[in-house]
Amino acid sequence: MAHPGLPYRVPMEGLPERVTIYEVGPRDGLQNESAVVPVEVKAEFIGRLAAAGLTVIEATSFVHPKWVPQLADAAELLDRLEPAPGVRRPVLVPNERGLDRALEKGVTEIAVFGSATESFARRNLNRDIEGSLQMFAPVVRRALDAGLRVRAYLSMCFGDPWEGPVPIAQVVTVGKRLLDLGCHELSLGDTIGVGTPGHVTDLIAAYGEAGVTPDRLAVHFHDTYGQALGNTLAALRAGVTVIDASAGGIGGCPYAESATGNLATEDLVWMLHGLGIETGVSLGSLVETSVWLAERLGRPSPSRVVQALAH
Repeated sequence: MAHPGLPYRVPMEGLPERVTIYEVGPRDGLQNESAVVPVEVKAEFIGRLAAAGLTVIEATSFVHPKWVPQLADAAELLDRLEPAPGVRRPVLVPNERGLDRALEKGVTEIAVFGSATESFARRNLNRDIEGSLQMFAPVVRRALDAGLRVRAYLSMCFGDPWEGPVPIAQVVTVGKRLLDLGCHELSLGDTIGVGTPGHVTDLIAAYGEAGVTPDRLAVHFHDTYGQALGNTLAALRAGVTVIDASAGGIGGCPYAESATGNLATEDLVWMLHGLGIETGVSLGSLVETSVWLAERLGRPSPSRVVQALAH
């Protein structure tokens, strides 16, 4: 039986013409691997993703090696990357020390990682929400002064394993404060994957009522309960055009035990291309890259599209 290789293209009204995929596999994906991936494999992975047409690839994180040993090679990795015109390669920085290291390497774009809930802030950042915002303020200010672009991640936007459902007003309040620090973009994370499309729609609408338009927002869904693509479609309908995804579906969140599986980039691209939405990404090249990486990780890719096309 022949399989199509590409989806049939049937557009829907009310969706954006083009979407930017914010590829998080090299950072968010690999930081959750039990094995430490060799730096040359990471460099080749990033190069392959760029060759497949991805224009935003989060390369690594300048986090303390004690906390995330998988990313202890951040500086060496950046040294190994070939110049890639037109490709943005942001890095995550947890604090001012991380920013110092990023600036030393000539990074032009950073991200900070906040929490919408007190429980996760304490577990992940070792401080309360207010303390985390105070920690981020000089990081964002110094990065902007240095001409960098700054993104803020906000985790636990839909539910928290310790606190349960997270009130939408609370998510808007914390997210707005991150944007008010000067961040260019806010990525709304469903860290444990419990969100559903109506929840996504209401959260984005609540941001709009608070004066934050969809062009300032991105979404970061996990597929723990199989909702990532449905939630993405809801975000697209609400006007969001930046979607986080991880090649091959690798990664989750090391500080949230029930969080398994980022949205796979291939699964996202299949849906977007079927909807007639431009991404600039070659699905075939992307699948080949995820198969190549899966061989090096020693296990099959969890992406449904990779499984379907990689025969």
